[in-house]
Amino acid sequence: MLQGITLWIREERAHERVNPLGLATVLDPAQLLVAFAKNQADSLAVAEESLREGVLSCVLIDISRPLNLREGRRLQLAAKAGGTTGLCLIPEGMGSNAAETRWRVRPAFDAEKGDSTLMHWEIIKNKSGTIGAWDVQWSQKARCVHVVSPVGLRPGAKGTTG
Repeated sequence: MLQGITLWIREERAHERVNPLGLATVLDPAQLLVAFAKNQADSLAVAEESLREGVLSCVLIDISRPLNLREGRRLQLAAKAGGTTGLCLIPEGMGSNAAETRWRVRPAFDAEKGDSTLMHWEIIKNKSGTIGAWDVQWSQKARCVHVVSPVGLRPGAKGTTG
């Protein structure tokens, strides 16, 4: 479970609203702050200051257009200065050259067990390490994810099993 206060920054025009109770298995709803900014430039400014201050455990920002290298680097430096985890939620296919790592997450329904809590996590970019794929399952009791299959290699890599 995520400890400490999390700030989620969204643009005012976002149609979906965050229901903190829906995140209760991952974080304490009372520890979630949701901020709405006029546009992405304002969202980035709020994220940068929040990351740099170092008083939050996590800063999430919804991205509506690709970050340029300057914007991404500013966020990275702010996160490092504050010791805060920063996550950009980027729509599929948008990408960002500034990302240190890039993950793709999708549901992985297990029809045999009738289990809809499985997820497939794939790290598709990592500037300072390896890439791979994992099937994980959320444990409500432990309030964390468990790897339910061995780490996979990237498609086409030597030794790939699937």
